[in-house]
Amino acid sequence: MRITSFAGIALGLLCAGQLHLQSAEMPERTVFDFAKDFSPQTVRATGAEISPSGDSARVTTGYTEPWPGVTLLAPRDHWDLSGFAWVNLKVRNTGTQPIVVHMRVDNPGADGVKNCRTGSTGLEPGATGVVRVELKRASQDTLDGKLFGLRGYPVKAGGNDTVDPARLSQFVVFLDHPKENQTFELLALSASGTYAPPTAGTSDADPYFPLIDTFGQYRHKTWPGKVTSEAELKQRREQEAEELKKAGAPAGWDSYGGWADGPSLKATGFFRVEKYAGKWWLVDPAGHLFWSQGIDCVRSTDATPIEERDDWFENPPWKQPDFVEFIVPSAYALKGHYAGRSLKCFSFAGANLKRKYGPDWRVVYPDTIQKRLRAWGLNTIANWSDMSVAMMRRTPYTDSLGSHGTRMIAGSEGYWGKFPDVFDPAFREGLARQMAAKKNGSANDPWCLGYFSDNEMSWGDELSLALATLASPPDQPAKQAFLADLKARYGDIARLNAVWDSSHASWDALLASTAKPDSAKAGEDLKAFYTRAAETYFRTVRDAIKAVAPHQLYLGCRFAWVNARAAAATAKYCDVVSYNLYQRSVAEFRFNGGADVPLIIGEFHFGALDRGMFHTGLVPVANQTERAAAYRNYVEGALRHPQFVGTHWFQYQDEPTTGRTYDEENYQIGFVDVADTPYAETVQASRAAADRMYRLRLGR
Repeated sequence: MRITSFAGIALGLLCAGQLHLQSAEMPERTVFDFAKDFSPQTVRATGAEISPSGDSARVTTGYTEPWPGVTLLAPRDHWDLSGFAWVNLKVRNTGTQPIVVHMRVDNPGADGVKNCRTGSTGLEPGATGVVRVELKRASQDTLDGKLFGLRGYPVKAGGNDTVDPARLSQFVVFLDHPKENQTFELLALSASGTYAPPTAGTSDADPYFPLIDTFGQYRHKTWPGKVTSEAELKQRREQEAEELKKAGAPAGWDSYGGWADGPSLKATGFFRVEKYAGKWWLVDPAGHLFWSQGIDCVRSTDATPIEERDDWFENPPWKQPDFVEFIVPSAYALKGHYAGRSLKCFSFAGANLKRKYGPDWRVVYPDTIQKRLRAWGLNTIANWSDMSVAMMRRTPYTDSLGSHGTRMIAGSEGYWGKFPDVFDPAFREGLARQMAAKKNGSANDPWCLGYFSDNEMSWGDELSLALATLASPPDQPAKQAFLADLKARYGDIARLNAVWDSSHASWDALLASTAKPDSAKAGEDLKAFYTRAAETYFRTVRDAIKAVAPHQLYLGCRFAWVNARAAAATAKYCDVVSYNLYQRSVAEFRFNGGADVPLIIGEFHFGALDRGMFHTGLVPVANQTERAAAYRNYVEGALRHPQFVGTHWFQYQDEPTTGRTYDEENYQIGFVDVADTPYAETVQASRAAADRMYRLRLGR
């Protein structure tokens, strides 16, 4: 039977009250039994000692070997785990320092690059975690490079980073260049998850091109929820509209999504933070406890490059007059095949919304979004979203500002680019202009939780910004500020030379130099300037926000990579500290900024390859059922954590099947697919989490 409304199925379940999410059938097999399999023939130590301890094993490493650890050998020649998706090592840090435990899964002939897979997990002292390694299979690509410009391809995973799960010979557990002796316990090694081959493969059809249909979907396979006609799209719209009439917000919520049935606190008319019953909370304008379950990029309609791809698409909609408005001219590519070019691109997502909701889709569709969010148990429109939807003031939202137009520190580097020079007057001025533009919008709007600044900045280690500043030209404002600090401390360049073991002829010579000093000898000065730079960033942003929107929260800069020095700075100036944490769980997350502060997740997601997409996103799962279970586990882990006040999923809609323009990402990470069809399993999971989230967080 053809599914005519996948969204309707999800909402029908919600309306009927069937909110319990069944976890995926997760067959689990013990791979190495530390009580039974432990022997000199099955365990080998390198730069370490290992001893059995009941059902676990205790490992003590030295630090003279670069990768000290242990190797667990197959008791009977090899393991055949071909039916499984993952191997999981449960491990506990029994030492006094944070560690990162790595596990390598090997085939015969593994050399650290070929015939192996590696995973890792970071553990604070006393913490327990899981090193999870996907059993990524070898490629079966038959197109010889004819596909390009994607992060993931319609083939089984390829490259060196793969294994044959039927011939696993050993597991290598190790630390990477520890600086001192460390101890940890190996608690369990298991295989889990049913392996599901990707929906799409290059042997699915001959000829293979075109591979994308007129709706932007993979053409050669079918799956639950796939759109087959424009009439079907319209039918789904009508059926979902009926379902949404019956569905409402979870019981006990107020108009903001706060807990009307819970404790009443001081109502200030704006969102704020407060510690209540031992846990941090947001408090909504009405004075009710509020936990932010949100979603990023609401009504995003990413475009995909169509240049050099003439034979990829069946019945290209951009050749039809009705859809030329979704051609995106001169879209800039940052990374990948098209890097540095401005491209002709097309938004299948936008075209599908027009097909589904009609010519006035821009007016009609936002109402559907708002109804969906409440029906799905989502109470926050999070970062990168369409502000016209946010400003409907039916769902609380976040806004953002950033370092646009600021001079960058020339010597800095990072995945998304260089670090802004916070000593450049343009930094402060640019923030002020951005906030001034929000005076008649989000600023002082009770529905606005607050503001994020920038995203996934290049914080590096605790010396990086200072070293990058010294490697910059003499007119760099940050460098001039750093030298002013050094002059104030040392007075005479000779005194600095004595401490740094350097030979600068004068202060002007140091200003002109781009050489980096000895990090150990100049370390205290480098750390001091790093702290000054970090605090200047957060203080300047905070002051810009509060000058215009004194009642709104400063939500931090969405850390992806951060050291303790930068974390301490954000704790000093932000109302809430934000992280983008792409991992299986945050239940045992520990803030390294040395303070008890409220935290929020700016981004997380999971994805699978069972619905026609080519890439799982940053945290893969086997299928949609496991994806839903992973969502609920993540959110409920955050709910139990005393510091988190919310989790925001990235993102509302899948990225284009053939890659977004900016950086080739084509992840299956949406609550809805490219044709605006909700993923029923994930929708059900978010609603199920919402229905119990307030009582769960309060421990009831």
